[in-house]
Amino acid sequence: MVKLALAPGVFLWHAYFSPQAQKTLLDDVLARLETAPLYRPLMPKTAKPFSVEESNFGHLGWVSDTAGYRYEPLHPVTGKAWPAIPPALLTLWDDIAQLPPPDCCLLNLYRGAAKMGLHQDRDEKDVEAPVVGVSLGDDGLFRIGGAARSGKTQSVKLASGDVILFGGPARLAYHGIDRIVPGSSRLVPGGGRLSLTLRRVAA
Repeated sequence: MVKLALAPGVFLWHAYFSPQAQKTLLDDVLARLETAPLYRPLMPKTAKPFSVEESNFGHLGWVSDTAGYRYEPLHPVTGKAWPAIPPALLTLWDDIAQLPPPDCCLLNLYRGAAKMGLHQDRDEKDVEAPVVGVSLGDDGLFRIGGAARSGKTQSVKLASGDVILFGGPARLAYHGIDRIVPGSSRLVPGGGRLSLTLRRVAA
């Protein structure tokens, strides 16, 4: 497995998950979404719905609404606990992060014109542990920069099965998804891109 260094603290593994492993992981994800359905979070200040649909796995889930950004143990729509993180993702974390298990796996579904503006992952107490992202489905154009929003950025195409990690000097780097490439994969039913982001929350 080839590990590519994109910048200090930013690493990419193309096709970390084989086509069969992607299908197996997707089936596991879809089964867990039966009890933690996708929903659209709201922006804190404007109450505008996100363009992506979200859910979570793990004992904590990242949520956003008019009360702000935070981690919660229960699904905001169903009121139930989040399902456990799929074993394949925990194995991935052990392989490339080699730290205590993540507390949260945030799932984003991108379809059509959905995107994610530049932001920092800074709602976690543990900012020493890296963020690990897995792509399933359509290609996504991922953008990552530095610790300042106005800093220089680079764009990276993430294909189905790719894994990206940012930590150390890049842990608080601004990043986002400019757009997806609809129809570039047939993996996800109904099309689109699933992003699975593993995070440690508690210090």
